[in-house]
Amino acid sequence: MAHGDITHIDIPVSDTARATDFYRALFGWQIAESPGFEGYPMWQAPNEISGGGLAPRSEDFSQPRSYVEVDSIEDTLRTVQERGGRVVMDRSPISETSWWAIFEDPDGNQVGLYEGTTSTG
Repeated sequence: MAHGDITHIDIPVSDTARATDFYRALFGWQIAESPGFEGYPMWQAPNEISGGGLAPRSEDFSQPRSYVEVDSIEDTLRTVQERGGRVVMDRSPISETSWWAIFEDPDGNQVGLYEGTTSTG
């Protein structure tokens, strides 16, 4: 994917099994946990492009969050701050070759950032 593409959407859920059953029946999504990410089942839409995770709901994560691929999280977060946004979570590792971060835009919307490559196999 390229800089600016939406790569992933997390949906906060309080009951993973219930949410898995709901979204499979509703949209026909393939939903499964990956090794190393137990408790965080990943979903994939029938187009085999759109996807994301069913993430544990928490007080600070109660609305779906989209993740956008960027060439450099550090550069993007610097621009976020220059343009009036706020860093919610600095660059953190997902794997040895991928990282994520979260920012808030000037209207209070949280958006995730993704950099790198993640193996799915």
